[in-house]
Amino acid sequence: MRFGSHAPGQPRLGLTLVAAALCIFVVQLDFLALNLALPRMAEELHTTTTDLQWVISGYMLALAACLIPGGRLGDILGRRRVLVFGLALFGLCSLGAGLSSTVEVVVVLRIAQGIGAGVLFPLAIAVITDAYPPERTMRAIGDAYGVGALALALGPLFGGGVTELVSWRWVLLVNVPTVLVAIAVVWVGVRESRDSTVPRSIDLPGLVLVVLGIAAVTYAVDRVQAWPLAGTVAMVVAGVLLLVGFVLRERVARWPLMALDLFHNVPYVIVTLMAMVANTALVVSMYGITIYLQEGQGRSPLVAGAIFLAASVAAGVAAPLSGRLGERFDIPRTIAVATVLGAVGLYLVSLGPGLGTYLAGLLLIGFGYGTGWAMGSIGTQTVVPPERAGQASGVTLAIVIGVAGIAVAGAATLIEVRTHGEGIERAIEGILLWIGIGSAVVAALLGLLAARLMPRTVAAS
Repeated sequence: MRFGSHAPGQPRLGLTLVAAALCIFVVQLDFLALNLALPRMAEELHTTTTDLQWVISGYMLALAACLIPGGRLGDILGRRRVLVFGLALFGLCSLGAGLSSTVEVVVVLRIAQGIGAGVLFPLAIAVITDAYPPERTMRAIGDAYGVGALALALGPLFGGGVTELVSWRWVLLVNVPTVLVAIAVVWVGVRESRDSTVPRSIDLPGLVLVVLGIAAVTYAVDRVQAWPLAGTVAMVVAGVLLLVGFVLRERVARWPLMALDLFHNVPYVIVTLMAMVANTALVVSMYGITIYLQEGQGRSPLVAGAIFLAASVAAGVAAPLSGRLGERFDIPRTIAVATVLGAVGLYLVSLGPGLGTYLAGLLLIGFGYGTGWAMGSIGTQTVVPPERAGQASGVTLAIVIGVAGIAVAGAATLIEVRTHGEGIERAIEGILLWIGIGSAVVAALLGLLAARLMPRTVAAS
């Protein structure tokens, strides 16, 4: 039985789907559009693009740190209520960052914006799981990602075009009207629901430990070039200890932020790890290719955005297709195949700037890694009870997006280090090649593990 009020009729299901898709849309549009604006933003704010990557990785860090508490708060306090709060915070911080004149203020507001995204993103999936019957959940989540994936197609071109023709500030300011529409649809179309088996309380010590632990590890990766080795190691160790403390706290907390028995669910763990691999490769590729096209090849933001459409449109097609693929084929094995396709795309991109090869590579990157990422979110929701939808979504997204944020910080440092010796184009080509190889190998190993430990996960027709 699903938690919440009576089962909604078809019109309500449609509004719930639109509301969830709009929430995904605003988060993805913001991230992808702003990637193309980084070089111009760095120029106006008198800093470097690699230093300004904290506009991206700081946002992703905050998002990742708040996904677990965000999903759990929705389960406890009411998913619609917390979803509206997350949207409002996201919109207000977008407005402030778009009007700011210093890099420090922009970064701080982007981190706060990431908190809002961390609250709303897992609940966008959880409200679908609450509203839809189990046999329709997989396709509905895929469709929500598909509508939200319009941002994948529009984001790079929008970000590049607006940055070149108007200002990078409008990439952020456009979130304000979009968020207002999303809030209205959520309020009208999403029924209130919560996990009635738990009290309205949250594990604050656990919350502090997980946020500080993720922050410490990510910051250490970002500062590896600026700090002495001992300082970097000390910060990493401190972050790991905080995360260990979080796990220990959750074992004894009466109402834990993250119930550890979630990790006893083998299908959930394997699918989450596979989604993590696909999303990390996708996010780091987007970051590296953006710098490659603009700073390496000297292309304008608008032209770079147009070229990037090959990857973003392919990822946009992959999202709704993933729900249908999940109904017909085994999810872990499909993710493994899709990730290898993405890796082939990275290999083609790493060969250099030949436009035909480059576009073919971008298509494979977007479709392959986009399928892996979307199917990961779909698959984890099908193997957990509906009352834990918010928590499960939050934990999955925290792992998937948190690792990607750390990887972006690490990739920025590697680009800086290798550029001095071999130039920015060769440096990025080499990094992308190894990301492709690594993602393919890990996905294949996880696929083999799934074949041994998991039953075939094809949805009932």
